[in-house]
Formats: sequence, C-alpha cells, structure tokens
Amino acid sequence: MALAALGTSSILAVAGLTPAVAAARSGSPGATSALAADVPAALPAALPAGAPAAVVGVDGEYTQRFLTMYNKIKDPANGYFSAQGIPYHSVETLIVEAPDYGHETTSEAYSYWVWLEALYGQVTGDWAPLNHAWATLEAYMIPTSADQPTNSFYNANSPATYAAEYNHPSSYPSQLNSGVSSGQDPIAGELKTTYGTSDIYGMHWLADVDNVYGFGATPGAGCELGPTATGTSYINTFQRGPQESVWETVPQPSCEEFTYGGKNGFLDLFTGDSSYAKQWKYTNAPDADARAVEAVYWAKKWAAEQGKSADVAATVAKATKMGDYLRYSLFDKYFKTIGCTSPSCAAGTGKTSAHYLLSWYYAWGGATDTSAGWAWRIGSSHAHFGYQNPLAAWVLSTDADMTPKSATAKTDWATSLERQLEFYRWLQAPEGGIAGGATNSWDGAYATPPAGTPTFYGMAYTVAPVYNDPPSNQWFGMQAWGMERVAELYYASGNAQAKAVLDKWVPWVLANTTVTSTSWQIPSELTWTGKPDTWNKTNPGANAGLSVSVKSYGQDVGVAGDLSRTLLFYAAKSGDTAAQAKAKGLLDAIWAQNQDPLGVSADETRTDYQRFDDTYVAGGNGVYIPAAWTGTMPNGDVIKPGVSFQDIRSFYKNDPAYAKVQTYLNGGAAPTFRYHRFWAQTAIAGAMADYDRLFGTSTPDTTAPTAPTGLTAGTITSTTVPLTWTASTDDKAVTGYDVYRNGTLAGSTTTTSYTATGLTPSTAYQFTVRAKDAAGNVSASSAALSVTTTATPVDTTAPSVPTGLATTSVTQTSVGLTWVASTDAGSGVAGYQVYRGGTLVGSPTGTTFTDTGLTAATAYSYTVKATDVAGNVSAASAPLAVTTAPVTPTGTCTVRYTTNDWSTGFTGSVRITNTGTSAITGWALRFSFTGGQQVQQGWSASWSQTGTAVTATNLGWNGTLAPGASTDVGFNGSHTGSNPKPTAFTLNGSPCTIG
Repeated sequence: MALAALGTSSILAVAGLTPAVAAARSGSPGATSALAADVPAALPAALPAGAPAAVVGVDGEYTQRFLTMYNKIKDPANGYFSAQGIPYHSVETLIVEAPDYGHETTSEAYSYWVWLEALYGQVTGDWAPLNHAWATLEAYMIPTSADQPTNSFYNANSPATYAAEYNHPSSYPSQLNSGVSSGQDPIAGELKTTYGTSDIYGMHWLADVDNVYGFGATPGAGCELGPTATGTSYINTFQRGPQESVWETVPQPSCEEFTYGGKNGFLDLFTGDSSYAKQWKYTNAPDADARAVEAVYWAKKWAAEQGKSADVAATVAKATKMGDYLRYSLFDKYFKTIGCTSPSCAAGTGKTSAHYLLSWYYAWGGATDTSAGWAWRIGSSHAHFGYQNPLAAWVLSTDADMTPKSATAKTDWATSLERQLEFYRWLQAPEGGIAGGATNSWDGAYATPPAGTPTFYGMAYTVAPVYNDPPSNQWFGMQAWGMERVAELYYASGNAQAKAVLDKWVPWVLANTTVTSTSWQIPSELTWTGKPDTWNKTNPGANAGLSVSVKSYGQDVGVAGDLSRTLLFYAAKSGDTAAQAKAKGLLDAIWAQNQDPLGVSADETRTDYQRFDDTYVAGGNGVYIPAAWTGTMPNGDVIKPGVSFQDIRSFYKNDPAYAKVQTYLNGGAAPTFRYHRFWAQTAIAGAMADYDRLFGTSTPDTTAPTAPTGLTAGTITSTTVPLTWTASTDDKAVTGYDVYRNGTLAGSTTTTSYTATGLTPSTAYQFTVRAKDAAGNVSASSAALSVTTTATPVDTTAPSVPTGLATTSVTQTSVGLTWVASTDAGSGVAGYQVYRGGTLVGSPTGTTFTDTGLTAATAYSYTVKATDVAGNVSAASAPLAVTTAPVTPTGTCTVRYTTNDWSTGFTGSVRITNTGTSAITGWALRFSFTGGQQVQQGWSASWSQTGTAVTATNLGWNGTLAPGASTDVGFNGSHTGSNPKPTAFTLNGSPCTIG
C-alpha cells in the first residue's frame, strides 16, 4: 500500500512504508512444509562500558576528524545506542519525522551503522566492529523464524489478497477483495531451494528500541508481551495512503494477538474483512537493505587490500543473501504485469511483473497459528528515484564474491542496474535535478492515469511518489541520497550513463551551495513544475517541459554529509576540482561551525510541531479514526474519533523537552532544537573518512591556531559573566575554544562567546581563552580578563496577586483550577500555593492545578497565592466557590470480562456498557475474585484491591458514559494455577449483567 509522509523539514526516505494492507485471508492456500530460518547462534554482546580507545598511528587530518566523530558516536555516555547495543534514530527522544519517537530505530539507522564500521575497518584494519554491527542487525531487525512462523504455507501462485489503496486515511479500512487476481511470485521457489527455508532474510523497517509504546513484540521471544517486556519491539505506523503523514498515524505492533487496540487489534483500522485472524507482518525499506549491501561491498574491497578478506567473509555472505531477497522490491505489489491500468489487468507470470526498480517497500506476513495455513507476500508498485541504488545492483550482478546464489538473481540485478540508470535519465530536469518517480498502480488501485501522463516502460510519472504531506520530492535530501550511489557507481566502474547524469547534476548543486568562513547553506526544499517526456530508450527526450528550482536553503548536516560524499566520489573519478573544493569547504565549515560535544548539529525550528495536538478535520489533517471505533494503547491511551497525535502518545508529555512544545501549542514561539540523528552523524563522519582516502595526504597538522584576542565581558551579574572575543585563525580550521576560570577549564564552545555561570557574588575571577583545531593543536592563551561579580540583590517584594481563578473541570472527586500568572520584578515567580479553605493542598509551578480525593456534591472554597525565588508570598486571590458533581444513579449496565492467561499470570480486559437511558457521570466498578488472583498493574481506571474485592474507578477522561456508550479498562494480574472469572459485577452499587 502506498504510504505516506512526514511532516518535517528533514524527511527520511524510509517514511511511509506500507505494511501489509494486502494481507491474505485466513483461508488462503499455502505450502505444506516448514523449514527453519537462519538465526544467530547467540545475541551480540552489548556495547562496552566506555568509549573506544584512541587509534594510534593513523595519519590525515580528515581521518582524525572521522575518528573523533566515531568515538563520539560509539561513546555510551553520548546516548547513540541502547543498552542492547541498538542504534537509536536520534540521541534526543522528542523528535517526530518518519520514526515518531527518537528512541525508535530504523533499518536505515542500521545500514548507516554498517557503513560507519566499514569505514572504521578501512581506517584501522579492525573488522570486528563491522561483524558486530551485522550480528546485531541480524538479531534485532531481521525477523527470526520464530517471528515469521507460517511462511511454509505461502503459495507463490496466490501471493496475497487485493485491497485497494486510497488517497486519504478517511477512506480506510480498505476491503479485501479476492475477486481481483494476483500474479505469480517468480522468485519464492528458487529462494527456498537456495537457502532451504521459506523465511525472508530482510530487515523490518521500524522498531521501538525501549518498548516505549509497550507492545512488547520482542524479536524471537513473543508477539505481544506488553509494557513489562524489556528490549526492542517490532512496530509499524504508516498504512493509510499518500496523505497520511506521521502526524496522522496509529502505531501498531508487527504481531497481532488482539491484546491492544480494539476487538480486532489494529487490523480493522486498515483492512476490511469478514473476520480477523491473529497474525504477524513485516515491511522492508529496500533502500536500507541496499545501503547495507553497498557498505559491505566497500568493506570487502578494503579488507582485501589489507590482506584481511577472511575477517569479513561471513558478513559478505550474509549481505549477499540479503541482496537475493531484496529482489522482492523489483516487482509490482500484486505481481501484475507492468503497464497495468485496471484492477482487471493481467496477472503476471514469470518476470512480467518486474519493473526492476527499487520500490518503496516489500512486505510479508501470515497467521500466528501454525495450523491456520496461510501466509502472504507483496512487492510495491511505486518507485522513487531517491530509493534507487545502482551501485548495489552493479555489485550484485558483477562481483564474483557478492553475486547471490539463486539461479536468476544475477540476471535480475543486471537488468535492474540498466533500468535504474535509465530511470535517472528519464527524470532529470534540464537544470540537473532529478524528479520524483513512477507507479504501476495509479491512485494505488490500478486506475487509468490522466491523459498525457508520461510513462516509463508503461509506469506512470508521478511528481511525488508514495507520500504527499509534504511532497516526497520536495526535500533535497532525496537528491543527495540518490545521487551518492550514482557517484559511487561511477567511481567504482566508470559507468558512462552514471557520469552523464552526474555531469548535469553536479553543476546545479555547486551553484546552489554556499560556503563562507562564517556560514554555509545547501538546498533544503525544491519546487517542481511540468513533467518529463515519455521514455524512449533509443531516443531519450530533452525534458524541456520539466523544471526544478530551489524553494529554500538550510543547514541539514546529514544531507550536507551525503552531498559531500557525492561530490567527492565524482571528483575523484572525473578530476573535477570545483566539486572537490566545494566538498572540502563544506566539511571544513561544518567542522568549524557546527561541532558540539555529541557530534555536529544545527538549529532546527520545528513549526510542524503545532500538529502535536491537531484533531481530525473532515477530509483534511488529523488522526482519522472511523466512527464508533474505540481501542486502547498498552499504556491506556484511548484511541477513538477526535484524538490527536499526542493523545495516543501521552508519554511525550513526560519528555524533558516537551515544555518547549507546550509553550508553542499555547501560542508561544515555534521551538528550536539541535538534533543528533544517527544517520546524519555517520554521514558526516563518512565524508571525513572519504576525503582523506580519496584526496588526503599523510602529512600531520602541527600548526596551532592564533591566540584569541579582544576578550571582554558583557553585563555581569552576581552569578554570571558573559564573555566574547575575536575569532582565532588557523591554517586548516578552528574547531572550538576552551575557556579557563582562574587557570581551570570552565567550559568549551564552538563560537566566540561563552557565559560563565554558577559564580559566587562579590567575588573576583580571571578568565582566559585558548583556540583549538581538528588535529588537537591548542593556541596560546588570550590576555587575561579580570572581573568581579556583583553583590546579591535583596528581594523583599512579593509577587502580584493571582487573578482570574476559575475551574477547568469539576467531577464528583476532583476540581481542576486555572488562573492568570502573577508577575515579580525581583527574583522572579517561583510557583503558587493552592488552598482549599485554609488548608494548603498543592504547590504547582504553573498556573493550573487539579485537587483530587474530594467528596461528591460537596461545596469547597479555593484561593491561590504566588511565591517568588526569594521566598516572598503574595496576598491570596479572590476566593472561588465550587461544588463537586453529584452522584449519578446508575441505570442498567453490562460488563464483558475476558482474560488472556499464561503460566501464573493473565491480562484481564473489561468492557463496561451503559445500557440505561441516562448518562452515568462518575463510576466505580466492583467485583471479587474467587481463586486468589491479584491485580498487579492496571490501565484506563484507578485500580485497588482489598482481600478478594477489586475496585476500578473512572479516570478523568472516561468518567461519563452516555446511554449506549462503553469504555474499556484492563489490568495485568497473577494467579496460582486457577483463574476463575468473577461471578458478579456492580457499577456504583447497582448489579450489572455479565455479557
């Protein structure tokens, strides 16, 4: 299924993968024998406790930069890896783009890690880290045989049941339709024959590394183990058409046992069927697998040059095997013939369904019940130029060590190489940029494209393949990602078609990339007009009607890294000195201007974060949930119509950085962050290693920067001294400054300013500054600056009195309060004191508070006082009288109680339905256990147990039940071998029917 988009300025191409909308029905035919997949003999060890040791005897300024970056990335204290040794998408947790949480990971991150370790092996001759990276990838991102248990039932003559794609999430779920024919899968048989298994050797694209969502779909260990499961968990997000951005997704586990979500788990949000079976499903991002193959090829080449081929032989074999299975991305989604313009078009036979381009995904799945007898596989009909990897296709079709074992793999990849290079030429604008891509399934439903739509071997041109929010070819990063691989192919093979594309693309990029001594910028967003000519291999058109312009510029350090690598590979082969100089200048500028303790970064102002609390607008943006559909996330977050992105991700509100988002949502300025994405850091590190390998010398840099001058202080306070100075110069580049206070290092900065904090009032200090460069040379000290901090001012003035005290909510047991913030001209407002009558009941730092534990139908009086940092307290606000809600008599009710049992534990799921004629406002459900069971952890209600008696009391969001309305609550419990169900339930004291 074509998927969807990101709402960020730095889009990841791995976004929008479609997991298995085209799942097979529970009655689909399949093969009859199961064979075990290859799995690691043991899980790889976690990272070492400390940073990697310094590498001795390695020359080259840019190589040293690479090792500096490498050590920062691999230092556990910097937070790039989990305790299991899995790379996070970013060090920071609050980040929303293709992954909707920073401590998820992607197959993209793993592939960049493999690249990083390949470069490390080239620099040091140590190949153990590369093998470790692949072992971790294999253990945690390639599903084991236990994770894909029913592949043996897969029927290559009936790969999957058709479900149309739609252009907007509101058209889902999509009904499965067995009346539309699928073609034959032509490679399943030879893969099984070659490897002795029906399982797939490819990476799933997304995992929740710390199990933050709580699905607990743990590799090799279980399907939905829940929030208490430790370690990484397979998940998915996108699944509902090209308009579904990350802000509109509903996260779901990659293995469905209906423990979470609604009655059918999450399946009926995406596909319609007469009944739903428990199942597993995975989605592969082909560009990530291809990047991993690409990196291992270079590792193989460099290890051979070192006489160490044996050190990487096992990893080379595994990468080659991955390339064999990667061929699933070369086929139409339902294996229909290429050029299909109707759901009734011919089903493919042999290779007639192959478009030979790396498509947006391939996916596979099946029943969890090994006796159910079905499994399915799909390719993708949509191809984006940014996903192509002609270097990988060249390696898999020409390198004797990396040609896959399957009978037709070499021929398939040889055809793919030629087809990909034609694809670039077809999509290239006269200015040099590469346009979007093509699809074999217009509108995701094999519709007829509009008249005049250009075609490529029968596939229709689309300016923004796969996702539209924002357009998938707006982000310049796709250009850098795609063309880097073309440049690598040109460098490695001298391919003339690759050179022809680069000869137009490189001048366009050079003209739009600016580097100065104080700043740099590269294209950020692109604007496309027109369309290419229909492709004619023997007489390609000039694409005079296609045009691209740069809409905006920015500082995306990751894209700059991959852009630099593209220019370096091209320059090394072609001798283009302008490309080499621009790449070097860009790398030097980033090194001088963007370094920080964790790597490199730049300010990112995230206006898209206004979508955190967006709710669905009919036909527009927001999380679409079908009417009457309800469910829960593992933490109890309710999924229902009207929820926002953060409503089903409430954990974000506990993130240390969330206050900046809340300020923005409250009308403040858009938040600015500095992110450390794993792929971006490795892209910069890789570019540094490339420069020395391709152009560097072994002459060490021994020249120190000049000493800083002009050290001055700004406005001095009792505890701070702001410092500025004139920049130093260096024969290479100044990378930062160390600031000393009274002869002791106080801090470091990459700019020419620094503020000393935490000082003592009325105290004399002496400051000096020293400059440093990438090679570790340090300048002489600046002239010393002596300053004395001011005395501590005495604050005796209380803050202003809080005003506007009002209620935000009133229930039977709680009162929510808000008020207008006070002001304080002295030390500043520190917080507030909330009084109920004359009793202090809370001391919030903000202007809201909820008083709980109250009695229904009872009058209370509240006042608020403000306090400042110096301890002064304002007068009380005007009092506010509030009466809690009365107890609402319960009419009739129904309770449905089900359990999912295991050895000594169980999950209890309870649905409470108001079958009366009036609303219930506030409820308490009570029942008793008869088998000694104990409630361990609950959600969607406040749970308590005394002896055998259990009480569940509503939360604020589900306290009101309209007539006919239901709410779902649940808990994890323990038992001693017997788990009889309760025989009676009461709601607010009234008995309920057990349904």
